[in-house]
Amino acid sequence: MKKLMDVMQHKPLRYDKAGEEHYNLISALHKSLRGSDPDASLYWLARMLEGGEDPLYIARRLVRFASEDVGNADPQALQVAIAAKQAVEFVGMPEADLALAQAVTYLATAPKSNSLYKAYSIVKDDVKNSMTLPVPLSIRNAPTRLMKELGYGKSYKYPHIAPEAIVDQEYMPKKLKGRKYYFPSDRRFEGEIKKRMKYWQRIKENLKKIRKNK
Repeated sequence: MKKLMDVMQHKPLRYDKAGEEHYNLISALHKSLRGSDPDASLYWLARMLEGGEDPLYIARRLVRFASEDVGNADPQALQVAIAAKQAVEFVGMPEADLALAQAVTYLATAPKSNSLYKAYSIVKDDVKNSMTLPVPLSIRNAPTRLMKELGYGKSYKYPHIAPEAIVDQEYMPKKLKGRKYYFPSDRRFEGEIKKRMKYWQRIKENLKKIRKNK
């Protein structure tokens, strides 16, 4: 702790907020967080803050990190990052340095998952090539009689009437039927999500078998 305080009490000699060193330092912080090293993460945070970096820039990067590298393995991580950003806006510097330090240590020691990042990266590519695919009739909004006559909302199954709130319903466009994007890891809370999704899938498969046998 003494060494960290020494770093935070002395201005670094080299820190160009618009140049290469700026990007080197934020890269070092991000990679230290991803590598679950709270000590290195605190060091690079202090280097940036004491060098005059905009604390809101750091806070924004922490919010991004919370979703990109922690995700649903620990959903609380995003709330912690958002709280640090709000503290920077409410308290300001230098008092908000500890809020950022708290967020950094939390993120560094949180379980890691990039499943959300990978899922959204893939889905963005699909969306670029499928912007004209129509919404299935069964899940379209039907506020008028004409829309209802055209089949909007027809055959929609209301999940809350089912015992597990799971129904045999297709929500994707026809050409993307069965497409999967999100594959949860086994880490912490995301592991629970993975179990839940597998359980729901078994229910849906059983419902499909019942429908086919009718």
